[in-house]
Amino acid sequence: MTEHILQLLQNNEEWVAERLSEDPAFFTEMAKSQHPRYLWIGCADSRVPPDEITKTHPGQIFVHRNIANLVIQTDMNMLSVLQYAVEVLKVEHVIVCGHYGCGGVRAAMGNHQYGLIDNWLRQIKDTQNYYWPQLAPLDEKARENRLVELSVIEQVYNLGKTSIVQNAWAERGAPYLHGWVYDLETGLIKPQTSMINNEEILKEVCKFEQGIIGR
Repeated sequence: MTEHILQLLQNNEEWVAERLSEDPAFFTEMAKSQHPRYLWIGCADSRVPPDEITKTHPGQIFVHRNIANLVIQTDMNMLSVLQYAVEVLKVEHVIVCGHYGCGGVRAAMGNHQYGLIDNWLRQIKDTQNYYWPQLAPLDEKARENRLVELSVIEQVYNLGKTSIVQNAWAERGAPYLHGWVYDLETGLIKPQTSMINNEEILKEVCKFEQGIIGR
């Protein structure tokens, strides 16, 4: 068991050596400050590393991850990250990225009780219930994939309704919000929303504005 941890430390030393061989001032410059352009709100799933799948480098993406990439208005952890990213770092884009094959979404689709996480996943169950007329005719995999997409769209809407984002839009017309889904089977990212930076565009992803249940 110990060798696995030792391997991580060795990997770190090799990574440092590689970075320094490319740029001797890499860490010196990195330590001075950060100026990320993006905030990434993603799933904690180990198969979805934001820097690798977007081919970005340290310092370019500010990251918050949780189970099933949810934006919940009472989550002080997420809200604190969002406020710091938007008000202090002045990020230009906030990306909510889900992924097909999400264990959190799969758990929310069933009736089995898992414990504390059941409360966290309640929002996904509500999304499934609302869109059930659309989801019901689909086979199991297609239904799960579509719920992943619908949940991402819901999180973007929740994000746009925070006072943090609303105030930033009024002040500087940014950040732009994006809803993405990562496909584990292809490695490709599939956008689910347009670029959103005002209330009118946000209405396009609001199920209540659309007025069609289960659309």
